[in-house]
Amino acid sequence: MTITDAPPAVAPLRGSVTNQACLMVHGLDRPGIVAAISSTLARHGANIVSLDQHTDDPAGGHFYQRTVFSLDDLVVARESLEKDLTAELSDRFDLEWSLTSRSTPKRVIILASKSDHCLLDLLWRHRRGEIPMTVPMVVSNHTDLAEEVRAFGIPFFHVPSVPGPDKSAAEARIVELIRGNADLVVLARYMQILSPGFLEGVGVPVINIHHSFLPAFIGAAPYRKAKERGVKLIGATAHYVTEELDEGPIIEQDVVRVSHADSAADLQRRGADVERAVLSRAVSWHCDDRVIRTGSETIVF
Repeated sequence: MTITDAPPAVAPLRGSVTNQACLMVHGLDRPGIVAAISSTLARHGANIVSLDQHTDDPAGGHFYQRTVFSLDDLVVARESLEKDLTAELSDRFDLEWSLTSRSTPKRVIILASKSDHCLLDLLWRHRRGEIPMTVPMVVSNHTDLAEEVRAFGIPFFHVPSVPGPDKSAAEARIVELIRGNADLVVLARYMQILSPGFLEGVGVPVINIHHSFLPAFIGAAPYRKAKERGVKLIGATAHYVTEELDEGPIIEQDVVRVSHADSAADLQRRGADVERAVLSRAVSWHCDDRVIRTGSETIVF
């Protein structure tokens, strides 16, 4: 969504989706899956609003489907519906599936450092109602952005990073803040490497954003290094965080063309624009239940 066609500055428009749910399904493909899903929903009086389906190989490949449907008194009917979905999808077809209410926004906790472009873009879109999420808090290892965050009416917590390789105390404090309060953690240019123990401790997906020069130009001043090499494209990648640094399943990427006339500062400014756009799309798609993780990749509907 562009700035020109953004909705008014109001809370997310969830009233029209009070009785809507999203069903995500994936597993080995075989005949009858779509019919089973549709007939099960129909038996419960559900009306399908949208349906996106993909198979990577019709002869024994993998099947993916996202179905949005409306159902009167969804809260009351959900238990019975889930029982029938278990019988049809889990027991009959051995598929993995999830059912989420579209009236309940995801709780997203944002981690940041000193760079503000990704953080403030997410907070602005949240305030505009562009992303179906709430932001219980922002956590940072610096205090630079505290007042800007609080201007959005969002709590800000400072958890400094102790110099040295042992970050366990800081990570434990952040896990304490996050646990039970988040459905998703977003690293909005949070300049710390997270340990496997941290990822296990938070217990929810984590999304990161970085420039798309990796594995080239690792370390400090990547845009200066890119300028020195005369790159013609710069970009950004948003991905889920795994124990392998910057190797998690990719959600979204984008690039912009640059030239010899662009300075290192120009590259950094244009790179920041791409970073915030890519991250906001990735977070929005996750919060709207459009992403299925499968191994080292994602399917994004």
